[in-house]
Amino acid sequence: MRLSIRHTTRYSFAEPVVHALQRLRLTPKETQGQKILDWEMEFENATREIDYDDQHFNTITLVAIEPGTTEFVVTCKGMIDTEDNAGVIGRHSGHMPLWSFLSQTKLTKPGPKVKALIRDLPAPEGTKLDYLHALSSKIAQEVAYETGRTNVFTTAEEAVEAGHGVCQDHAHIFIGAARAMNIPARYVSGYLMMNDRINQEATHAWAEAHVDGLGWVGFDISNGISPDPRYVRVATGLDYRDAAPMTGISFGGTEQRLTVDVAVEQQSMDTQQQ
Repeated sequence: MRLSIRHTTRYSFAEPVVHALQRLRLTPKETQGQKILDWEMEFENATREIDYDDQHFNTITLVAIEPGTTEFVVTCKGMIDTEDNAGVIGRHSGHMPLWSFLSQTKLTKPGPKVKALIRDLPAPEGTKLDYLHALSSKIAQEVAYETGRTNVFTTAEEAVEAGHGVCQDHAHIFIGAARAMNIPARYVSGYLMMNDRINQEATHAWAEAHVDGLGWVGFDISNGISPDPRYVRVATGLDYRDAAPMTGISFGGTEQRLTVDVAVEQQSMDTQQQ
């Protein structure tokens, strides 16, 4: 499937910025089942400083926001070819050893509520893959998808206790539970082509777990499926903080307002690049 993506992020500052740097994770990965045909990034009121790969093989673009500005805009656009591998990414790669994905973080660490969810899940009678699909379904049943009720600081434990959350929360719960069962797991940020719309208000997030014999396998808990050709992987990490589209520091203009516009649509496979 050929997907056309346009992603615009607009930062508005209450006061002029004195100094600010932004670390962008907005370049899709070249992985199994995903080929980047074209990808461009444009900036308003900012200068591209350097590009490098982090410990998870995420492409990082470091930009400096121009002093005195009250608005910073980054627009990404490009074309990606994807394949249907039933969510299987394959063997582990990257600078991080596989065992590091068993380590809990502040956002994933299970508390009493997550541990109770794990206990309520029947012990796996089939394969590890069957167990992980059952875990995904259990989380979706216990934690309703509701926007505006959680934020980027909400932990897996808090989301289970509240009984609601978004894709980020579902991923953190799944990751924390999988690691508690000695299964390596990681967070994924990226894009999803929705069947009923082109324009969206946010990027998407899901989880991946490492299964013997298959390698990394994706689980979109919020939609109850493994990623298919409608998904584009951008960044991975131990949790949201490792894979967040944008992180940074600023002095002056610290009060910020963020707006995001994402458009993902299918293109004909004979679409020519301009």
